[in-house]
Amino acid sequence: MNRHTKEKFIKYILFLIALVSVIVLGLIVFSLFREGLPIFKKIGLADFLLGLEWYPTSEPPLFGILPLIVGSLIVTLISTIIAVPLGVLSAIYIAEIAPAVLKEIFKSIIELLAGLPSVVLGFFGMIVVAPWLQETFDLPTGLNIINASAILAIMAIPTISSISEDALYAVPREFKEASYALGATKFETIIRVILPSALSGVSTAVILGMSRAIGETMVVLMVAGGAAAIPESLFDSVRPMTASIAAEMGEAPYRSAHYSALFATGIVLFFLALVFNMIADYVSNKYKQVGSATL
Repeated sequence: MNRHTKEKFIKYILFLIALVSVIVLGLIVFSLFREGLPIFKKIGLADFLLGLEWYPTSEPPLFGILPLIVGSLIVTLISTIIAVPLGVLSAIYIAEIAPAVLKEIFKSIIELLAGLPSVVLGFFGMIVVAPWLQETFDLPTGLNIINASAILAIMAIPTISSISEDALYAVPREFKEASYALGATKFETIIRVILPSALSGVSTAVILGMSRAIGETMVVLMVAGGAAAIPESLFDSVRPMTASIAAEMGEAPYRSAHYSALFATGIVLFFLALVFNMIADYVSNKYKQVGSATL
């Protein structure tokens, strides 16, 4: 087998692997829509998305998922507000400031944090964070938005930090040396040269961190409180969409309206994840062009 034949063979193997991935994803999406769309024959799309009550076992059943959508979005937003500064700043410290010994220690800690099972973090939220919140702020329950957001932030930090760190390492060394040659300090070089050059990767890391938060199931199931109602404060309990699917799918009769409504909720989650990934792709390309033009 000559070199050209080997390259052609490898090319076809890689194509088949990619094709299998696409087919599997297509089958998952097809199954999701096949099971979820029938609910819209019983209730309208607007009633499903904008309904304020989720009581699938009542008579008649109510399938309004707006409280679930609001719960998912608010928990994701607050966790992002917490995780982004911590993740990006830790990446900057590890990549540009920390001595070699500390760099390895902090990288190991972040990798260990990324490897923690979500159920372990959920137990931490239930056993440690919830009682502390309840006693400190005199709350009826510590299972609420703040608790879930804090634990999700802990889960998102490794994603944001690792990808941001890789983006910072990818900045050409010549940019830094040119900045130092012009008399810039280390801080000025980080702020005005390194970060703008790595902004494409950092912004992608933030969006992927948000995607991780909105798609998480176990943590929000354990520490968000489970109240299917639109919250009035950050200390209220909520039930994100993932928690509702995980908690109720085992009890929903096969092919019932409840079963279909849970799959339809999964469709909404699918589109939210798709939007996040499209935003990540757009922002990445935009800041890549802006960074190149600036430099």
